[in-house]
Amino acid sequence: MKPSRLRTWLRGATLPALLLATWWAAFRFGWTDTQLFVPIGTVWDTAVKLTANGYLWDSLQASLGRFLAGFVIGAAAGLVVGTALGLSRLFEKIVGPSIHTIKQVSLLAWIPLISVWFGLGDPAKIAFLSLAAFFPVMLNTFEGIRSVPRELVEVARAFAFSRTQLLRHVVLRAALPSIFTGIYLGLLYAWLATLGAEYLLTSGKGIGNLLTDGREHFWMDQVLLGVLIVGVVGFVLNLIAARLEAHSLTWRGNSTAQY
Repeated sequence: MKPSRLRTWLRGATLPALLLATWWAAFRFGWTDTQLFVPIGTVWDTAVKLTANGYLWDSLQASLGRFLAGFVIGAAAGLVVGTALGLSRLFEKIVGPSIHTIKQVSLLAWIPLISVWFGLGDPAKIAFLSLAAFFPVMLNTFEGIRSVPRELVEVARAFAFSRTQLLRHVVLRAALPSIFTGIYLGLLYAWLATLGAEYLLTSGKGIGNLLTDGREHFWMDQVLLGVLIVGVVGFVLNLIAARLEAHSLTWRGNSTAQY
């Protein structure tokens, strides 16, 4: 790792390290003894126990499986619809008003309808996650394509680019930063929706169900463990997206992605 990147990592780790140190010190020096909080060592012991009996891995795999399925479906649909809206004025006039109306509906408002249509199992949760990922990817893809400078298109036409070449080498490349913004948001919304779906549609295993069990039985060690896992997974997802963005935008010479 380059020294500059190492310094960036160390600066980013400063606040989490301070929080963990404060957490440890609060119980080590008797600053708190409330039942609403537990020592970090207890959370670690719970993590070891749940890992040994397979419950933690089963929950994490179930959540990640739903997340990946829902995100892929929603993001793919968002890319297709956003591209169509951006390229076709006619399609935007026909479909755009309906989509822009539907996007105003709160995501949680779809839960009752989805549960009626798909039940309480994985199909309902995946449908919910797909909706969560669809709108940010679709909207940012649409905005990115519509924001492509007209000068770039005119230069491409002067060089006799075909429609396919124009779309692939000019329009989509120029729109990539905006598209990746949508992907970032889609990842965030889909991961949060994963927990929300598992929390509200309680059938099956998952990190959301782990949190629900901890809350119902007042197992604060399990609740805090679930919160930590949610944060770590979210960080890893953001890191993966940043690396993909940096790789995809190497043609620009530099990237705004930070990881």
